[in-house]
Amino acid sequence: MLPTSSTSPARPLAAPSVWRGFVRGSLGTGVAVVARAAGALVLNKLFATYAPAGGLTLLAQFQNLMALLTTLSNDGVQVGLVKYLAPLQPGSPRYRVWLGAAAGLNGAALLAGAAVLASQGLLGWGWSSLAAFVVGIALLTGQGLLGAALLAAGRLRAYISLSVAVALLGTGAAAVALLRHLPLNLVLLAYLLAQGLTLLPALVLAARAGVLRHLRLAGPVSRLAVRRLSQFLLMAVSTLLFGKAVDYVLRSYLLANFGPARTDLWQTVAKLSDNYTMVFAAVMSSVFYPRLAALAGQPRAARGYLLGVLGLLAPVLALGLVLIFACRNWLLPLLFAPHLLGAREFLGPQLLGDWAKFLSWIFIFQLTARARTGPYVAVQAASAAVFAAMLAVLLPRFGLEGAVLAHAGRYWLLLLACAGFQLRRKNEPLSGMKNEE
Repeated sequence: MLPTSSTSPARPLAAPSVWRGFVRGSLGTGVAVVARAAGALVLNKLFATYAPAGGLTLLAQFQNLMALLTTLSNDGVQVGLVKYLAPLQPGSPRYRVWLGAAAGLNGAALLAGAAVLASQGLLGWGWSSLAAFVVGIALLTGQGLLGAALLAAGRLRAYISLSVAVALLGTGAAAVALLRHLPLNLVLLAYLLAQGLTLLPALVLAARAGVLRHLRLAGPVSRLAVRRLSQFLLMAVSTLLFGKAVDYVLRSYLLANFGPARTDLWQTVAKLSDNYTMVFAAVMSSVFYPRLAALAGQPRAARGYLLGVLGLLAPVLALGLVLIFACRNWLLPLLFAPHLLGAREFLGPQLLGDWAKFLSWIFIFQLTARARTGPYVAVQAASAAVFAAMLAVLLPRFGLEGAVLAHAGRYWLLLLACAGFQLRRKNEPLSGMKNEE
């Protein structure tokens, strides 16, 4: 029988220890976060400056398509893998069972995504370019699997080095292709394939960490492991359908109705948001989530840790977003291009929505840590439905600004719902809370 996460008897975490542990871990990921953020900023600047009109939006649409094909793996299988590998010894029989099940699910997700891509013609490219795209996605998926195993094993330095390599190689390849004035599809493929090449150093780092010890290419797949990991896969399906797919459809609608040049203004604030969202997500996934998952069987300690991190981040995030708004007149031309300064009219609602989004994510992480598939899917579906309804009302009335107004309204409602639910749980007896792993 396969084990689930186990921890020592609960001991409430004091506020100073929460702050020290979270801040220390956050600083530990600083190099990777800075590298990824810098790479994204340089990439956005290059596309805003050297790509044709609408190039920034097309880059975002390509990255969105990449996310559509990697979400099931990265936000599903890999997240579950971290949870179940964390208490196990790398190379042990049970460790290999979980890793093998994760590899099988990743392969199935990749095949399903490739089939949809081929049948729907989402890229509109020839078969050779389509094959190169799928190869790049496969390489990235393999690198993500090994990165998750390194993270579960506590090899944070190796995990950080992979993140840095992804940022440097992807941005560097795109820069060279853009400066050589290659066709846009080749620029985008170079960006993807260069990131995929990080699978090679990932294999080396995983071998050194003992992650690949005693692995066999062929072997039986545990049905229990597949079933447990599939809970996280279902959560990723909801993220795919109610998050990434919604973004893809919205961007396609805006391009069709407002044109590439005008849509680039909306995309500028969305890209700026993506940059600091990437920083936030990197810290939370590598520092906050593993600790919260380890406390899944200790409700009091988990609640104290969550609220401690929330109390730390709420004012820090608010201050950071206010500074971005105050610097908007010189920040947007600096990070993108002078002709995109008009994007400042969309920045206020975007920042308000992002603050609420980040805080609501802190609450939602506990559903992932406890493998609460049903509530997680329900939250994602309800959030997407509210967003779609707001878009239907606000886009015809306010034009492009309606997109950022809907974004702000969606996440403020979500934050209020999460806070209300947390207050209700605070009054529940701890003995009635089940550990669902």
